[in-house]
Amino acid sequence: MNIEKILSKGPEETRAFGKHLAKALKKGDIICLFGDLGSGKTTLIKGIAEGLNIDPKKVNSPTFVLMNIYQGRLPLFHFDLYRLEDLYGIRSIGYDEFLYGDGISVIEWADRLGEFLPEEYLKIEMEHKKLDERVIRLSARNRDCHYESFMH
Repeated sequence: MNIEKILSKGPEETRAFGKHLAKALKKGDIICLFGDLGSGKTTLIKGIAEGLNIDPKKVNSPTFVLMNIYQGRLPLFHFDLYRLEDLYGIRSIGYDEFLYGDGISVIEWADRLGEFLPEEYLKIEMEHKKLDERVIRLSARNRDCHYESFMH
């Protein structure tokens, strides 16, 4: 498994990376995001949305719901599991139907999925470096995963 490492020097670069990433995405793709509060996960999703022809101003972290749906070139299913108290909450919204449906699924706080982590996904870890700098690490989880080609 290859790990690609990117240094983002600010929110604009993080969004630009997300927009670039969106060009490689296809229906049924799953992106699992890992990182501390304020590490840039939602900023990255805004870039992905922009790359899917979705107004990034519409994208925000769902506060009292587990998922938002945005319509673009492909639907974007934006999960935010920060407030997930137990796995029943994710199962109750038909999680699997969205993951393996006709859109792109992006999951913030994916570590909270535990045993429900999908078998194949693009893992993106985001880490604070300096005030506005973030280290972004990408790794494809499944050796047959098409994300490997994006990372080279």
